[in-house]
Amino acid sequence: MDDLMKDRVAQLENYIMKKCLWQFHSRAWDRERQNERILTKTMQLLTGEPVDNSTPAERCYWVDAVVLAEAYQTHFPWIASMEKDAIKELMQALKDRIDYVTITHSLNEELTVKQY
Repeated sequence: MDDLMKDRVAQLENYIMKKCLWQFHSRAWDRERQNERILTKTMQLLTGEPVDNSTPAERCYWVDAVVLAEAYQTHFPWIASMEKDAIKELMQALKDRIDYVTITHSLNEELTVKQY
């Protein structure tokens, strides 16, 4: 990953860490699912692709994605100048980073409690 991509991922990650409460689920599997669905839907919104809203759960993730996509477009105007493939690559790198920070590298031992 080049320096520009790293910088952009860091900017988007910083926004999520400071502004998004959905990152704080208490179970690893919840975090993994929410990261996947919210960030995929955000990518779809940013690239103009169709978004699945067929179930109440999908609509819940979609709402978070709409808020995040609108914030990204407002706070990071450079997104508008990116090609669709570049946005997809950026959002995948962001998802990988968010998974690392909130799941893989998290010091929250509650994430691995089997009783959940």
